[in-house]
Amino acid sequence: MSDITVVHLMRHGEVHNPDGVLYGRRAGYHLSELGRQMAERVADHLQNRDITYVVSSPLERAQETAAPVAKSHGLAVVSDARLLEAENVFEGKTFGVGDGALRKPGNWKHLTNPFKPSWGEPYVEQVVRMMSAIEAARDAARGHEAVAVSHQLPIWIVRSFAEKRRLWHDPRRRQCTLASLTSFTYQDDRLVSVGYSEPARDLVPAHLLAGAKPVKGKSKAFGA
Repeated sequence: MSDITVVHLMRHGEVHNPDGVLYGRRAGYHLSELGRQMAERVADHLQNRDITYVVSSPLERAQETAAPVAKSHGLAVVSDARLLEAENVFEGKTFGVGDGALRKPGNWKHLTNPFKPSWGEPYVEQVVRMMSAIEAARDAARGHEAVAVSHQLPIWIVRSFAEKRRLWHDPRRRQCTLASLTSFTYQDDRLVSVGYSEPARDLVPAHLLAGAKPVKGKSKAFGA
């Protein structure tokens, strides 16, 4: 008899980031009050699901997002560095719509190859580590369900790979809203489907929804 296992890749909730920097892998960035509400909403949404394993990126915003889901199922949160945010040379800087970043000559050398990309961790490397983390979560929850909390870009890239799309893309078109679930369903070790849902959609600011038009001073990159 086949085992059906589901791994829900969850993006963390909104982060308290009053200076609007691209925080990347920096420590010290925690969920905002709204972000905590998002995490609780998803925990409620998953309350009756057969969750037996919860794992998270080591970054605070991800750990805090995972905590309500783990608590509601009587589980501890496991930490996995393979779920980390992608590396980015602009980490710690403001780099968004209307801030003039693209007009600064010092940044041009990092913007030469959007297909790799030249400004950060190669897409292929993100796929390798994310698939490894997903498969580990699948094995830990075999026959049940797992939640793995990560970050927008790695989730979108591994989903694109699984759905056989090109990895380079327009960041404005990522379907990976705050606190969303990208669900990988396996039959034994074979991936049979990828689903997507937004249990906290009504809590997400309109400019951060997938496909929303950029708003000056409110870059989607901040909530990575």
